[in-house]
Amino acid sequence: MFLLDNKIILVTGATGYLGRSISEGLAKMGAKVYINGRTESLVDKTVDSLIKKGYQAKPAIFDITNYKQVEMFFSNFDEDVIDVLLVNAYNGKGGTTSTSTIQDFRDSYEVSMVSTHNLFQNSLPYLQSAKNKNGDASVINISSMYGMVSPDISIYDSKDGSNPPFYGAAKAALIQWTKYTACEFAEKGIRVNSISPGAFPPLSVKKNHSNMYKAIESKTPMKRVGLPEELIGPVVFLASDSASFVTGVNLPVDGGWTAW
Repeated sequence: MFLLDNKIILVTGATGYLGRSISEGLAKMGAKVYINGRTESLVDKTVDSLIKKGYQAKPAIFDITNYKQVEMFFSNFDEDVIDVLLVNAYNGKGGTTSTSTIQDFRDSYEVSMVSTHNLFQNSLPYLQSAKNKNGDASVINISSMYGMVSPDISIYDSKDGSNPPFYGAAKAALIQWTKYTACEFAEKGIRVNSISPGAFPPLSVKKNHSNMYKAIESKTPMKRVGLPEELIGPVVFLASDSASFVTGVNLPVDGGWTAW
């Protein structure tokens, strides 16, 4: 039910901690995955790793905030469809309301929202072609639990290292954009959903910020953090034909954090 054989999937932010795991999970289920990133060496390394495991992967080297690069990629795209657009990219820093600058908010919104909107518009002809040719097309946006609830800044080691207000604000906007676009394109058969991960810190956080790591575990109802591979199942479900009647959904994958 959840095989993705021959689906063409573009994953942005595919060379990061979560992006690599998501990309491999999609490729393992049979998809041809286009690995997006702005650093050629990291993209090539990720693509080579997947190919060596017998999966289908191709590079998609461009900066999602550089509109000329985005347009150039799509104008030279060598596929006639994109079955799934998965938007995962984010680049930012920590902070609080008292320390964040106006530019922090602008930069966060640019990478989370404006770039997502631009990617969708450039992908739209390929998504529509996928719907017409294969019967299904979808967009999956990676949001965050902090687009739904506020972080507890007391668990962080410092103000500069805490989850910032501009991050949650941009991710909340992404959830709303997901719902809006899902409704607009439902009749055209293009599904649009989002996933809101909870705490998925890398092992370096456990090593270098052990008190914060323990606090995060304690605040999660399941009393542990998420593992990258635990995002694969929800992503594969939304990407597959099994989710053909699912659109406009924001799916938390947070160990119960937002259920408190």
